[in-house]
Amino acid sequence: MPVVQQFNSAVGSLASSSAIDLLRNIIFLHVLSRFGSKAFYLLRVKGIVGATKEFIGQVVQTVIKTVRSSVPGANAAIQSEIQKQIKAVEEKTAPDVPGEKKYLALPPAGLSEAAVRGELVRYQKMAPTYWKDGKVSGAIYHGGGELSTLLGEAYSIFNLANPLHPELFPGIRKMEAEVVSMVLNMYNAPPGACGNMTSGGTESLLMAVKTYRDMARQLRGVTEPEMVIPVTAHAALDKGSNYFGVKIIHIPIDSTTGKVDIKKMAAAINRNTIMLVGSSPNFPHGIIDDIPEIAKLAKAHKIGCHVDACLGGFLVPFMEKAGFPLPHPVDFRVEGVTSISCDPHKYGFAPKGSSVILFRTKQIRNHMYFVQTEWPGGIYGSPSIAGSRPGALIAGCWTAMIKFGEDGYIKSTQDIVGVARKLVAGVKAIDGLRIIGDPLVSVVSFDSVGAIKIYGVADYLTKKGWHLNVLQFPQAIHIACTLLTLNGADDLLQDLRDAVALLKANPNMAGGEVTAIYGTAASIPDRSIVGDVTRGFLDSLTKA
Repeated sequence: MPVVQQFNSAVGSLASSSAIDLLRNIIFLHVLSRFGSKAFYLLRVKGIVGATKEFIGQVVQTVIKTVRSSVPGANAAIQSEIQKQIKAVEEKTAPDVPGEKKYLALPPAGLSEAAVRGELVRYQKMAPTYWKDGKVSGAIYHGGGELSTLLGEAYSIFNLANPLHPELFPGIRKMEAEVVSMVLNMYNAPPGACGNMTSGGTESLLMAVKTYRDMARQLRGVTEPEMVIPVTAHAALDKGSNYFGVKIIHIPIDSTTGKVDIKKMAAAINRNTIMLVGSSPNFPHGIIDDIPEIAKLAKAHKIGCHVDACLGGFLVPFMEKAGFPLPHPVDFRVEGVTSISCDPHKYGFAPKGSSVILFRTKQIRNHMYFVQTEWPGGIYGSPSIAGSRPGALIAGCWTAMIKFGEDGYIKSTQDIVGVARKLVAGVKAIDGLRIIGDPLVSVVSFDSVGAIKIYGVADYLTKKGWHLNVLQFPQAIHIACTLLTLNGADDLLQDLRDAVALLKANPNMAGGEVTAIYGTAASIPDRSIVGDVTRGFLDSLTKA
């Protein structure tokens, strides 16, 4: 009997050991398979150079994180430096002005109308005025003094309106529907196409992500959704990834054209892909992606294709009639395009807070909606993120569009694109600067060649009163031309020529605030530090 027991025990131990070894091998093979698949996928999408850079970056970030958490005093020293940077940002953004009156609590008694008006003027005078000379990139899309007055009147008339209650404000409901209809017409929408207004380009892009996520989940059972976008696509899509749990795949751009690499985009598509995105144009470099090719990919894989026309929304539809035909359509004439976002509050000159998202069919748009049928407060439904919305902004948008009309927008497109192309030609003539890609619309982006440091150029322009956009990866500058740019284009070109001449004569001059901020940020391998300083900036915005 003891012999039998020993035999059974030996067999049991062997079986147990074999089972553990088998389980260990299965787990190892699973991990190896996942890692191998991810590595192969990354190579297909990013190429050897891009994949290597990403891998090295992840390793460096991991090492830095380990050092910060394990080396005594390391994290404290880094946090101390971060706080110094945040303090400097705060002092610039929200400075403490001795003797300045502040309202940190409700006044014991309300102010008179005259006193309130006086305070409004005081706060308004805090803004710089150099934007009127055309020295600002984008930001202020000014349609003229007469339009501003008219928009103020529209806002005043509808300042109580809320489209959440269409039975109380039927005029606002009608205005919103007409704005959507006019924009659908601008983008050659087919019968049955539809859309809604949102608070801006960011919300429009968020709703596109939410729509395709929900549609893929309901129709295809996708539970780990992914979207494939150009690396130059707007950061609001990264926000949508964060908000809605959609993995984002950034595709490199072609180094010559600045357009997204279509082959790498195709390689990134898999069964979890819910949408592709193309820009018309993109924010960093003003380049229009190859929308027909992106749409062809989307149609072949039966997934969404969103065209982000938020920036060029009221320029691109009028390019041909303005004398600047595009090489290919970027609207619903392209088979496979399923949604488009467009901002009237930029080149449509509507009040800030006005955007439109368009869908090819109502069936797609239904996935954007939120509906709650079981709430004790009643049946609740809303088309986008907001519940209550300012009807006055809808009225202002409607007012701007019918005031300008098609002929007005064709004229503004001629002026804005015309001045942008003047800048392109002027920058190309400056030895030491280089235009990025082939910008066709309003954004002109350029970097430097040779010994010229582009952030040094940016520092010089800042000292001359310019407020342009400073870019990274690669280091560059851009200006989003507006009607105001017509006033300053010649001065900008002259200042660029002067900046390059000075930097050629004395390269050490490249060391101002822009270089300090962006040059340092680009060189910091621990991107969490840049994120911490950015959060400090956001905190400073609510410092009274």
